Amino acid sequence: MVELIWTEAAIQDIDVIADYIALDKPEAAKKLVVRIFEKVENLKRFPKLGSSPPELRGMPYRQLVISPCRLFYRIEGKKLFILHVLRGEQLVHAGLFVRLMKSL
Repeated sequence: MVELIWTEAAIQDIDVIADYIALDKPEAAKKLVVRIFEKVENLKRFPKLGSSPPELRGMPYRQLVISPCRLFYRIEGKKLFILHVLRGEQLVHAGLFVRLMKSL
């Protein structure tokens, strides 16, 4: 099993997404947050469950799709860092992840 480490950026991403959804559908926002945390728990036992994001090909990042979001993470030994949670339509670029990993 790996240790899950949530970055502040990932928690803030979830807050922003949930707040936006809650403007019209508060119950849907709550359900999404619960679903995200439930799916992430699976990564403890199955850290390679997610796929390699096409935008980050050749880089050590993985993604878990939890519609309408994409959760990005990186495995380093026995630690799994949850880096970002983005809406599916948001653009993904490597700089977002490289800067974050340097700060950890």
